[in-house]
Amino acid sequence: MVIPNIFFLFLLHFHHLAFGNVALNTILSTNDQNAPWLSPSGEFAFGFRRIENTNLFLLAIWFNNIPSKTIVWYSNMPNPAVPAGSRVQLTPTGLSLTNPQDQATWKTGELQGDVSYAEMRDDGNFVLASSNSSYLWQSFNNPTDTLLPNQTLPLNGMLSSRFSQTNYTKGRFELYFNEVIFLLSQIAWPTEFRYNPYYEFDATSNDSVSGLVFNSSGIMYIGQTRVWDNLVLDVRRNYYRATLDYYGVFTLYSHPKESNEAQVWSVAGYVPNNICETIFGEMGSGSCGYNSYCSWDDNNKRPTCTCPKGYFLVDPNDNFGGCQPDLPLGCGADDVRSRESPQDVYDVEPLQSVNWPLGDYERLVSYSQDECKISCLNDCNCAVAISNTAKDCWKKRLPLSNGKFSASSESGTTALLKIRIQPLANLNHPSWKPALIGSLIGSLVIIALLVATCVAIILMKPKKTTHHVSSLVETNMNSFSYEALKEATNEFNEEVGRGSFGIVYKGTLNSMTNTVIAVKRLERLAEEREKEFRNELRAIGNTCHKNLVRLVGFCDEGIHRLLVYEFMNNGNLADILFGKFKPHWNQRVNLALGIARGLLYLHEECDTPIIHCDIKPQNILIDEHLRVKISDFGLAKLLHFNQSQTHTMMRGTVGYIAPEWFKNVSVTAKVDVYSYGVMLLEIISCRRNVEKQMGEVDEEEAILTDWAYDCYMEGRIDNLVENDEEAMADIGRLKKWVMIAIWCIQENPDVRPSMKTVMQMLEGLVDIPNPPPPPSFDTNV
Repeated sequence: MVIPNIFFLFLLHFHHLAFGNVALNTILSTNDQNAPWLSPSGEFAFGFRRIENTNLFLLAIWFNNIPSKTIVWYSNMPNPAVPAGSRVQLTPTGLSLTNPQDQATWKTGELQGDVSYAEMRDDGNFVLASSNSSYLWQSFNNPTDTLLPNQTLPLNGMLSSRFSQTNYTKGRFELYFNEVIFLLSQIAWPTEFRYNPYYEFDATSNDSVSGLVFNSSGIMYIGQTRVWDNLVLDVRRNYYRATLDYYGVFTLYSHPKESNEAQVWSVAGYVPNNICETIFGEMGSGSCGYNSYCSWDDNNKRPTCTCPKGYFLVDPNDNFGGCQPDLPLGCGADDVRSRESPQDVYDVEPLQSVNWPLGDYERLVSYSQDECKISCLNDCNCAVAISNTAKDCWKKRLPLSNGKFSASSESGTTALLKIRIQPLANLNHPSWKPALIGSLIGSLVIIALLVATCVAIILMKPKKTTHHVSSLVETNMNSFSYEALKEATNEFNEEVGRGSFGIVYKGTLNSMTNTVIAVKRLERLAEEREKEFRNELRAIGNTCHKNLVRLVGFCDEGIHRLLVYEFMNNGNLADILFGKFKPHWNQRVNLALGIARGLLYLHEECDTPIIHCDIKPQNILIDEHLRVKISDFGLAKLLHFNQSQTHTMMRGTVGYIAPEWFKNVSVTAKVDVYSYGVMLLEIISCRRNVEKQMGEVDEEEAILTDWAYDCYMEGRIDNLVENDEEAMADIGRLKKWVMIAIWCIQENPDVRPSMKTVMQMLEGLVDIPNPPPPPSFDTNV
């Protein structure tokens, strides 16, 4: 009797392997990307898929036999992206997804019975089955953004678009039912509130409707009514999927089964016919986001989004994420220029056949286009005016929503877009002028000391004296003569800042473009540290990132030691955060992201990693487009290749110094993470970490880091931003960023996240656990 039992067990095991079954307690990890759980034909796979250009993964189902490996289902949780080292296990209670710390992040939920095995089916459905093969859970009953043939979306079901092409968090559009009517709506992301539907599909009366049925032939029905008529489909030769795309279009896609690298998904059907025209509501941004406008691409059957002149994408990686002005607009921005004529500060850019049809705050009748233009120029509230052939003039404020281009129906419409032509550099802001480039004082002491020895090699060759702009493009650093810099600065006439390491002067290179520079005069270098300084100059001088101030060149001539920088004409972050005019929330968001990107570059993307050691608002400069540039590397410490920590004397500024500086231990890049966390809270709240004038705030609010944690624990996050309506409208991000800041200022550097993780948390790519209390502030006072 032993042999038959063994033979039976073998047949049972073979049955599970042959038909895509998965046995209990089987584990799959992110390291097993080449060994997912396959369907019998291999057409579908269940496992972990790496998200493009990241080290994050999705627990997903995908088409396995085509080059694109298109995902059709992923674990439905607030943040589906999981870090490397995560794993999923099949247990009697269902699927359990755990992170590298073995903490459960997602489960299939409570089931009506014990799981006996799992199966990846050839129709793309992943099921958990009991011992009698009844289904206890299936992916078809828990869809994300896609339906497959053989799948039905019930009347209580819903599809949610993902946020962007590479961001799989829940997005801005939903497909659902209201009784028997199939609807598409935009939601007030990140909340669950639905705006009015922009598309409705009702079945023929008297139909018995069970939901949205996608049958095995690829035909989609509601009751007996087809969603797409006159389609010729062939499920034997093609794969099909119906996806609610991240820009709000519900699309039926087709892909040949016998495919090669050149073949892609083609559009077989879609609703609505033109989403640019269809979304039309008082609330919500539309398909393309705020301050953008939408054009329907009839060749590719999808919308395209355009930022108008004077605007740029909020997220450079998301064309559907909206746009923002290059420079501030509105009454708050104009107050500092009250004596200027608006025509000297602004111009109007006409856009034919473009309109933002709703959100008007004023209508002027019998106004010509020129009169409409002048009215908008002189109205600080006006961001754009719409002029038409009927001589109506409609004025609108920011943000602009539901923008669209239509060459037919809007042919008589001209959008008069107000753009700033005078940069902030020319504004006579009372609090900025004394600080222009002042934060360069004390910067690059290590670089300064390196200059003399580094140029010794150069001095052995014929001296190259140049101050032409063309050479600045060809090399990262240039050797300037003392006379050239003396001439450029008008004999060092205009001082813009000073500190313990030298004085900074404003200058202009004699060229056609009159490039403005900042020239710092340094003291002679210490010869005993020659080798170390040379290495550090080479490393910092070769950095190149949009969020770092660029070192243009140097002068090493006789007793003269000078450093030449690009000129930053809008002061520093402290001026903006703690000045008279609080910057808009979206501006603060971009400032925080820019600083994080710069620090990530220094820590992980340089050939030689750099610890800045003195991150604070005064060392973050602002260019004419309100982009941040990290400056002042005077206290920076470089690490050797593969080195992660170093011993050095205490550096930094009180209020931003990490606790380990006060201990006899080695320091890591986590000291910059600590400083960034303090500064992130300052950016959120627009107040200093330590209020020296104690009468200005209550005693419990005197130390921002302590107060922020109290507000977080007591559910008083709104107190940090006072009456900032823009910040409160983005309450989800606000809360998460406060949590990130608290993680950054943890006393134990090992507990703090790296800047790479901080960046991922800021961008919403990883979950943020509840943070523990930060350290007492006693060490920093």
